[in-house]
Amino acid sequence: MRAAGVDRFGAEIRLLDLPEPAPRPGEVLLRVRACGTGNWDEFVRTGDWDTGARPPMALGVEAAGVVEAVGADVRGLRPGDAVTTHSLPAGSWAEKFIAAADHVATVPSGMPMTVAAALPVPALTADQALDAVTVRPGETVLVHGAGGVTGGVLVALAARRGARVIATASRADRLLALGAVEVLDYHEPDWPERVRALTSGSSAGVDAAVNAARAGSADAVRAVRDGGRLATITADLPPAERGIALSDIVVVPDGARLARLISLLAPNAITVAASYPLADAAAAMERLGQGTHGAAVVLEP
Repeated sequence: MRAAGVDRFGAEIRLLDLPEPAPRPGEVLLRVRACGTGNWDEFVRTGDWDTGARPPMALGVEAAGVVEAVGADVRGLRPGDAVTTHSLPAGSWAEKFIAAADHVATVPSGMPMTVAAALPVPALTADQALDAVTVRPGETVLVHGAGGVTGGVLVALAARRGARVIATASRADRLLALGAVEVLDYHEPDWPERVRALTSGSSAGVDAAVNAARAGSADAVRAVRDGGRLATITADLPPAERGIALSDIVVVPDGARLARLISLLAPNAITVAASYPLADAAAAMERLGQGTHGAAVVLEP
Protein backbone atom coordinates (compact mmCIF):
# COMPACT_ATOMS: atom_id res chain seq x y z
CA MET A 1 0.00 0.00 0.00
CA ARG A 2 1.33 3.41 -0.97
CA ALA A 3 1.51 5.99 1.80
CA ALA A 4 3.18 9.32 2.55
CA GLY A 5 5.02 9.54 5.83
CA VAL A 6 8.31 9.06 7.64
CA ASP A 7 10.60 6.15 8.42
CA ARG A 8 11.71 7.82 11.66
CA PHE A 9 10.47 10.77 13.71
CA GLY A 10 11.87 14.01 12.33
CA ALA A 11 12.72 12.55 8.92
CA GLU A 12 11.65 14.15 5.66
CA ILE A 13 8.26 13.12 4.31
CA ARG A 14 8.50 10.58 1.50
CA LEU A 15 6.52 7.90 -0.28
CA LEU A 16 6.39 4.61 1.66
CA ASP A 17 5.23 1.07 0.91
CA LEU A 18 3.34 -0.16 3.98
CA PRO A 19 1.33 -3.31 4.74
CA GLU A 20 -2.36 -3.05 3.94
CA PRO A 21 -4.38 -2.73 7.17
CA ALA A 22 -7.37 -4.85 8.19
CA PRO A 23 -10.21 -3.71 10.46
CA ARG A 24 -10.55 -5.11 13.96
CA PRO A 25 -13.82 -5.19 15.93
CA GLY A 26 -15.31 -1.69 16.11
CA GLU A 27 -13.25 -0.40 13.17
CA VAL A 28 -13.81 0.37 9.51
CA LEU A 29 -11.38 0.22 6.59
CA LEU A 30 -11.56 3.20 4.23
CA ARG A 31 -10.35 3.41 0.69
CA VAL A 32 -9.11 6.96 0.93
CA ARG A 33 -10.23 9.47 -1.68
CA ALA A 34 -8.74 12.56 -0.01
CA CYS A 35 -6.91 13.40 3.21
CA GLY A 36 -6.54 16.66 5.07
CA THR A 37 -3.30 18.37 6.04
CA GLY A 38 -2.54 20.79 8.85
CA ASN A 39 0.16 22.12 11.12
CA TRP A 40 -0.72 19.25 13.47
CA ASP A 41 0.79 16.85 10.91
CA GLU A 42 4.15 18.52 11.48
CA PHE A 43 3.82 17.74 15.19
CA VAL A 44 3.13 14.09 14.30
CA ARG A 45 6.14 14.03 11.94
CA THR A 46 8.52 15.24 14.65
CA GLY A 47 7.01 13.08 17.41
CA ASP A 48 5.70 16.09 19.37
CA TRP A 49 2.16 14.70 19.07
CA ASP A 50 2.11 11.03 19.99
CA THR A 51 -0.95 9.59 18.26
CA GLY A 52 0.07 6.00 18.99
CA ALA A 53 1.66 5.33 15.59
CA ARG A 54 5.34 4.44 15.23
CA PRO A 55 7.66 4.78 12.20
CA PRO A 56 7.74 3.67 9.51
CA MET A 57 4.28 5.21 9.34
CA ALA A 58 1.93 7.27 7.26
CA LEU A 59 1.14 10.73 8.56
CA GLY A 60 -2.35 12.25 8.58
CA VAL A 61 -5.22 12.10 11.07
CA GLU A 62 -8.22 12.96 8.86
CA ALA A 63 -9.54 11.41 5.68
CA ALA A 64 -12.59 11.03 3.49
CA GLY A 65 -13.30 7.96 1.43
CA VAL A 66 -15.46 4.92 0.87
CA VAL A 67 -15.91 2.15 3.41
CA GLU A 68 -14.24 -0.97 2.01
CA ALA A 69 -14.71 -3.32 4.97
CA VAL A 70 -16.10 -3.25 8.51
CA GLY A 71 -14.95 -5.11 11.59
CA ALA A 72 -17.12 -7.12 13.93
CA ASP A 73 -19.67 -5.23 16.06
CA VAL A 74 -19.89 -2.28 13.63
CA ARG A 75 -23.47 -1.12 13.13
CA GLY A 76 -24.82 1.52 10.78
CA LEU A 77 -21.90 1.42 8.33
CA ARG A 78 -21.38 -0.87 5.37
CA PRO A 79 -19.08 -1.20 2.35
CA GLY A 80 -19.72 1.51 -0.20
CA ASP A 81 -20.68 4.23 2.30
CA ALA A 82 -19.01 7.61 1.75
CA VAL A 83 -17.58 8.85 5.05
CA THR A 84 -15.13 11.24 6.63
CA THR A 85 -13.22 10.97 9.88
CA HIS A 86 -10.68 12.28 12.34
CA SER A 87 -9.27 9.17 13.97
CA LEU A 88 -6.11 8.04 15.73
CA PRO A 89 -3.45 6.71 15.47
CA ALA A 90 -2.10 8.64 12.49
CA GLY A 91 -2.03 7.01 9.09
CA SER A 92 -4.58 8.66 6.79
CA TRP A 93 -2.05 9.79 4.15
CA ALA A 94 -2.40 6.44 2.44
CA GLU A 95 -4.46 4.52 -0.05
CA LYS A 96 -6.29 2.87 2.86
CA PHE A 97 -6.92 3.95 6.46
CA ILE A 98 -8.36 2.29 9.56
CA ALA A 99 -10.74 4.40 11.67
CA ALA A 100 -12.76 3.64 14.77
CA ALA A 101 -16.39 3.30 13.68
CA ASP A 102 -17.54 5.86 16.26
CA HIS A 103 -15.10 8.41 14.81
CA VAL A 104 -16.77 8.28 11.38
CA ALA A 105 -19.47 10.50 9.87
CA THR A 106 -21.35 10.13 6.60
CA VAL A 107 -20.48 12.51 3.77
CA PRO A 108 -23.66 14.10 2.41
CA SER A 109 -24.48 13.84 -1.26
CA GLY A 110 -22.90 16.65 -3.23
CA MET A 111 -20.04 17.39 -0.81
CA PRO A 112 -16.67 16.97 -2.58
CA MET A 113 -14.39 14.44 -0.95
CA THR A 114 -11.64 17.07 -0.81
CA VAL A 115 -13.84 19.33 1.35
CA ALA A 116 -15.01 16.39 3.48
CA ALA A 117 -11.37 15.43 4.12
CA ALA A 118 -10.35 18.93 5.20
CA LEU A 119 -13.23 19.44 7.62
CA PRO A 120 -12.87 17.01 10.58
CA VAL A 121 -9.97 18.44 12.62
CA PRO A 122 -10.86 22.14 12.16
CA ALA A 123 -14.56 21.53 12.84
CA LEU A 124 -14.06 19.34 15.91
CA THR A 125 -11.36 21.62 17.32
CA ALA A 126 -13.50 24.72 16.89
CA ASP A 127 -16.64 23.18 18.37
CA GLN A 128 -14.79 21.73 21.36
CA ALA A 129 -13.08 25.08 22.00
CA LEU A 130 -16.40 26.94 21.92
CA ASP A 131 -17.84 24.40 24.35
CA ALA A 132 -14.87 25.02 26.66
CA VAL A 133 -15.62 28.75 26.85
CA THR A 134 -19.39 28.18 27.07
CA VAL A 135 -20.47 30.59 24.35
CA ARG A 136 -23.98 31.91 24.99
CA PRO A 137 -26.35 33.79 22.66
CA GLY A 138 -25.82 37.54 22.86
CA GLU A 139 -22.27 37.33 24.24
CA THR A 140 -19.30 38.90 22.51
CA VAL A 141 -16.64 36.38 21.44
CA LEU A 142 -13.15 37.04 20.12
CA VAL A 143 -11.51 34.68 17.63
CA HIS A 144 -7.81 35.58 17.49
CA GLY A 145 -6.04 34.19 14.43
CA ALA A 146 -9.23 33.74 12.46
CA GLY A 147 -7.49 33.82 9.08
CA GLY A 148 -6.71 30.09 9.05
CA VAL A 149 -9.03 27.20 8.27
CA THR A 150 -9.85 26.49 11.92
CA GLY A 151 -10.20 30.20 12.66
CA GLY A 152 -12.81 30.57 9.95
CA VAL A 153 -14.76 27.61 11.31
CA LEU A 154 -14.58 29.16 14.79
CA VAL A 155 -16.13 32.36 13.46
CA ALA A 156 -18.90 30.48 11.65
CA LEU A 157 -19.79 28.27 14.62
CA ALA A 158 -19.65 31.10 17.18
CA ALA A 159 -21.98 33.18 15.00
CA ARG A 160 -24.37 30.23 14.69
CA ARG A 161 -24.46 30.05 18.50
CA GLY A 162 -25.78 33.61 18.54
CA ALA A 163 -22.57 35.35 19.59
CA ARG A 164 -21.34 38.73 18.40
CA VAL A 165 -18.01 37.73 16.88
CA ILE A 166 -14.93 39.93 16.72
CA ALA A 167 -12.09 38.38 14.74
CA THR A 168 -8.45 39.17 14.08
CA ALA A 169 -6.90 38.44 10.70
CA SER A 170 -5.05 40.18 7.89
CA ARG A 171 -8.09 39.99 5.56
CA ALA A 172 -11.70 40.68 6.46
CA ASP A 173 -13.96 39.70 3.56
CA ARG A 174 -14.17 35.94 4.14
CA LEU A 175 -14.69 36.33 7.90
CA LEU A 176 -17.43 38.92 7.53
CA ALA A 177 -19.20 36.50 5.19
CA LEU A 178 -18.85 33.76 7.83
CA GLY A 179 -20.50 35.90 10.51
CA ALA A 180 -17.93 38.21 12.12
CA VAL A 181 -19.21 41.71 12.91
CA GLU A 182 -15.72 43.23 13.18
CA VAL A 183 -12.35 42.11 11.83
CA LEU A 184 -9.20 43.73 13.21
CA ASP A 185 -5.70 43.49 11.77
CA TYR A 186 -3.60 41.53 14.24
CA HIS A 187 -0.48 43.25 12.91
CA GLU A 188 -1.57 46.39 14.78
CA PRO A 189 -0.04 46.17 18.29
CA ASP A 190 -3.00 47.89 19.95
CA TRP A 191 -5.65 45.51 18.63
CA PRO A 192 -6.58 44.18 22.12
CA GLU A 193 -7.29 47.73 23.24
CA ARG A 194 -9.38 48.26 20.11
CA VAL A 195 -11.39 45.16 21.02
CA ARG A 196 -12.05 46.67 24.44
CA ALA A 197 -13.13 49.91 22.78
CA LEU A 198 -15.63 47.91 20.74
CA THR A 199 -16.98 46.41 23.97
CA SER A 200 -17.71 49.63 25.86
CA GLY A 201 -14.30 50.87 26.91
CA SER A 202 -11.04 49.96 28.58
CA SER A 203 -12.71 48.35 31.60
CA ALA A 204 -14.80 46.04 29.39
CA GLY A 205 -13.65 43.26 27.07
CA VAL A 206 -15.11 40.22 25.38
CA ASP A 207 -17.00 37.61 27.36
CA ALA A 208 -14.99 34.78 25.81
CA ALA A 209 -12.06 34.32 23.46
CA VAL A 210 -10.57 31.46 21.47
CA ASN A 211 -6.94 31.81 20.39
CA ALA A 212 -6.00 30.16 17.09
CA ALA A 213 -2.83 32.18 16.54
CA ARG A 214 0.54 30.63 17.30
CA ALA A 215 1.80 32.08 20.62
CA GLY A 216 -1.19 34.42 20.55
CA SER A 217 -2.89 33.72 23.88
CA ALA A 218 -0.94 36.33 25.81
CA ASP A 219 -2.35 39.00 23.48
CA ALA A 220 -5.85 37.52 23.33
CA VAL A 221 -6.28 37.47 27.10
CA ARG A 222 -5.75 41.24 27.17
CA ALA A 223 -9.04 41.60 25.30
CA VAL A 224 -11.06 39.44 27.74
CA ARG A 225 -13.12 41.04 30.49
CA ASP A 226 -12.48 40.29 34.15
CA GLY A 227 -14.03 36.92 34.98
CA GLY A 228 -14.30 35.97 31.31
CA ARG A 229 -13.14 32.81 29.54
CA LEU A 230 -10.30 31.98 27.17
CA ALA A 231 -9.41 28.78 25.32
CA THR A 232 -6.38 28.22 23.13
CA ILE A 233 -5.83 25.59 20.45
CA THR A 234 -2.09 26.35 20.18
CA ALA A 235 -0.79 24.96 23.52
CA ASP A 236 0.20 28.37 24.89
CA LEU A 237 -1.98 29.06 27.93
CA PRO A 238 -1.10 32.43 29.49
CA PRO A 239 -0.69 32.89 33.25
CA ALA A 240 -3.96 33.14 35.16
CA GLU A 241 -5.16 36.70 35.73
CA ARG A 242 -8.27 38.71 36.62
CA GLY A 243 -10.36 35.63 37.32
CA ILE A 244 -10.32 34.53 33.69
CA ALA A 245 -11.04 30.81 33.21
CA LEU A 246 -8.42 29.19 30.94
CA SER A 247 -8.70 26.06 28.77
CA ASP A 248 -6.11 24.26 26.64
CA ILE A 249 -7.80 22.39 23.77
CA VAL A 250 -6.52 19.19 22.18
CA VAL A 251 -8.93 17.86 19.57
CA VAL A 252 -10.81 14.66 20.46
CA PRO A 253 -12.27 12.34 17.76
CA ASP A 254 -16.07 12.25 17.84
CA GLY A 255 -18.08 10.90 14.92
CA ALA A 256 -21.50 11.97 16.21
CA ARG A 257 -20.33 15.53 16.78
CA LEU A 258 -18.64 15.55 13.38
CA ALA A 259 -21.88 14.48 11.69
CA ARG A 260 -23.72 17.37 13.33
CA LEU A 261 -21.00 19.84 12.32
CA ILE A 262 -21.04 18.73 8.69
CA SER A 263 -24.71 19.65 8.46
CA LEU A 264 -24.07 23.02 10.13
CA LEU A 265 -20.99 24.01 8.11
CA ALA A 266 -21.88 22.81 4.62
CA PRO A 267 -21.45 24.03 1.99
CA ASN A 268 -19.06 26.99 2.25
CA ALA A 269 -17.28 27.14 5.61
CA ILE A 270 -14.23 25.38 4.13
CA THR A 271 -12.69 25.83 0.69
CA VAL A 272 -9.77 23.92 -0.78
CA ALA A 273 -6.81 25.88 -2.16
CA ALA A 274 -4.80 23.03 -3.62
CA SER A 275 -4.64 19.26 -3.98
CA TYR A 276 -1.55 17.08 -4.30
CA PRO A 277 -0.87 13.38 -4.92
CA LEU A 278 0.69 11.32 -2.12
CA ALA A 279 4.11 11.54 -3.78
CA ASP A 280 4.01 15.32 -3.34
CA ALA A 281 2.97 15.36 0.33
CA ALA A 282 6.11 17.29 1.32
CA ALA A 283 5.23 19.96 -1.26
CA ALA A 284 1.69 20.10 0.14
CA MET A 285 3.04 20.85 3.61
CA GLU A 286 5.33 23.49 2.16
CA ARG A 287 2.36 25.08 0.40
CA LEU A 288 0.43 25.06 3.65
CA GLY A 289 3.27 26.85 5.40
CA GLN A 290 3.27 29.61 2.79
CA GLY A 291 -0.25 30.62 3.80
CA THR A 292 -3.52 29.93 1.99
CA HIS A 293 -5.78 32.77 3.23
CA GLY A 294 -8.00 30.34 5.11
CA ALA A 295 -8.30 27.66 2.45
CA ALA A 296 -7.30 24.03 2.97
CA VAL A 297 -4.62 21.92 1.29
CA VAL A 298 -5.39 18.24 0.71
CA LEU A 299 -3.86 15.07 -0.66
CA GLU A 300 -5.65 12.76 -3.10
CA PRO A 301 -4.28 9.21 -3.23
